[in-house]
Amino acid sequence: MKWSEHTWKAIEQRYESILGMPFIKELSDGTLPREKFRFYIAQDSLYLEHFGRTLSLIASKIHDLPDVLAFMRFAENAIVVENALHESYFVDFGLTDKGVLEPACHHYIHFLRSTAAFESVEIAVAAVLPCFWIYREVGDYIYKHQNSVDNPYQKWIETYGGDEFSVAVDQAIAICDRLAENSTEENRKKMTEAFIMSSRMEFHFWEAAYELKTWK
Repeated sequence: MKWSEHTWKAIEQRYESILGMPFIKELSDGTLPREKFRFYIAQDSLYLEHFGRTLSLIASKIHDLPDVLAFMRFAENAIVVENALHESYFVDFGLTDKGVLEPACHHYIHFLRSTAAFESVEIAVAAVLPCFWIYREVGDYIYKHQNSVDNPYQKWIETYGGDEFSVAVDQAIAICDRLAENSTEENRKKMTEAFIMSSRMEFHFWEAAYELKTWK
């Protein structure tokens, strides 16, 4: 069994709990209140800026040149392409300001950046993988099960449930598996721990958006 297959099994319950979240269910059927989506988009836009920087840091540390180029493309996509998509959401949903990093987003990005900076590159790659993989699975799930024919969030659904994003996800998983295969058992254990932690933070990111959680 590949590292990715083993590790996904470790977060299957968390993934199922994400699919059952009110945010995901209401996004899927188009009933999610606009203020909750606005909160989510503003935080996600801030997140992507830092996520892109984290991917760039990983690119500078990874060994094989094809993997360097892959992470450079991932970083560019996070900063340029997805931010352009978010800018269109800002127009569509009447947002003028991203605001500040609220607790869930702040916690997540600082975990990723500190992991990329201070841990081995294998652990760093494992830490960023849930943002690829879980989003792909959630996007595919919503795309296949949505009931609304006039969903105001259709653009988001098609972005993460589309073939282009899926190709990038498969590439990230393959890189992680290759790094794990050539690493030590202790390092693979730490990779799994980092993947699980980021999976938890994915849950809390959506939870925070639905509950509009801000600094007290």
